[in-house]
Amino acid sequence: MPKPRFRRSAPKLPISEVNVLPYIDVMLVLLVIFMITAPILTQGVDVELPQVTSEPINNDVDQEPLVVSLDASGKYYLEMGADSDEPLALSAIINQVAALKRQNPELPVLVRGDRRVSYGEVVILMSELQGAGVTQVGLISTPAEDQ
Repeated sequence: MPKPRFRRSAPKLPISEVNVLPYIDVMLVLLVIFMITAPILTQGVDVELPQVTSEPINNDVDQEPLVVSLDASGKYYLEMGADSDEPLALSAIINQVAALKRQNPELPVLVRGDRRVSYGEVVILMSELQGAGVTQVGLISTPAEDQ
């Protein structure tokens, strides 16, 4: 009896397809989770916010900022040079900041407000600064301590 001859076929290449069904399942689960949690996240407390005219700002300048401080008793300070310990009137600070902004339009301005100062006073200060030509207003804070 003759021996059977087996034909060797070319080796089969692995299939390089990505199975996307698990990804679709994960996306649908995430969609359901976000649909459930979105209404919960948008709930808040009703507060009466101060009304001022202001515009959104972009803060992407990497240079030494000008700092305007507001202490607990409502006194304003302009932190630049050696006489930053002297309280100034708000109008004097606005005039100085406007002059500095004319010299350097890209100069960012930061506000350091005491936590005991009312929110409205800080917002009014920021609005006055924006009226003086400051488009980059930021708030300075300290990191929270771990308990």
